[in-house]
Amino acid sequence: MKIIRIVRMSFHPHHIPDFLSMFSKKYPYIRNFEGCTYLRLLKDDQLPHVYYTLSEWESVDHLEAYRKSELFKETWRLTRSWFNDKPQAYSLLDANLTSNG
Repeated sequence: MKIIRIVRMSFHPHHIPDFLSMFSKKYPYIRNFEGCTYLRLLKDDQLPHVYYTLSEWESVDHLEAYRKSELFKETWRLTRSWFNDKPQAYSLLDANLTSNG
């Protein structure tokens, strides 16, 4: 079952260029990680220092494999050093409330 992952990150404003530069370099590696079917970086429309990642994974196992990978560990180690608040992460499953008809 596919899983959607949303991570809310709040940065010290002076570290936003560092984060954006690092994310642009890591993006293709994360996006092409086995099981990742979608990846997008979003910016809060009210809080300019808050960003979100929205990713979709083929399964919980694929997401967990990524979270245990060296790619994630290296990326997260760097990213969290730029936070000014605790990150928030949500894993969501499709509620299947829509129909195709």
